[in-house]
Amino acid sequence: MGGRVFVKVCGITSVEDGQRAADAGADAVGFVFWPMSSRRVDPEKAARISRALPPFLLRVGVFVDAPAEEMQRVADQVGLDLLQLHGDEPPESLGGLARRVLKAVRVGKGFSAEEALRYDGRAAGLLVDTRLPGETMLPGGTGVPFDWALVRGVRERASFLMLAGGLSPDNVQEALAAVQPDAVDVSSGVESLPGRKDPEKVRAFVRNVREWERAR
Repeated sequence: MGGRVFVKVCGITSVEDGQRAADAGADAVGFVFWPMSSRRVDPEKAARISRALPPFLLRVGVFVDAPAEEMQRVADQVGLDLLQLHGDEPPESLGGLARRVLKAVRVGKGFSAEEALRYDGRAAGLLVDTRLPGETMLPGGTGVPFDWALVRGVRERASFLMLAGGLSPDNVQEALAAVQPDAVDVSSGVESLPGRKDPEKVRAFVRNVREWERAR
């Protein structure tokens, strides 16, 4: 028997989608502040959404190589509980930030567990996401799974591991069995359009996670 799997629904752009995630039983919602994302929200809108959501729902802010001062300002304005960093932030930059940090590491050709584990202990948790072949700009939200076997060495040693990258209601149970993560993060896999969540897909995703928990 293992513990409960933490579920985060990322790329929230409206109160309705945030509430649907909460109603489905998600533990956290993510707001993307990276300017080039199709799911980007500005801090003012994220703050309005955050104020309308239940207090028990964790608010996570997704940033890419953002200055510490900017993250502090946005975290205070929106009421963020966690920062999720998807850029090339070095391990030593994580100290003294405004909130606890989830550090994302992209998994693809040439990936090594040591690359991710540099952040273990400096971040509150590690997040593994997909690195597409040949791409350099897209730090997340690819909608494409990676080879889950590549992160076995991370899972064995990381204190907290969140799995992202192409998860959906259809494959999340397979992913959970393969990786045994502490948490899962979904975005495009529960959408009808970029930035617009499909209520039934959100419910199905959370339901399938909880079914897997009960069955293991």
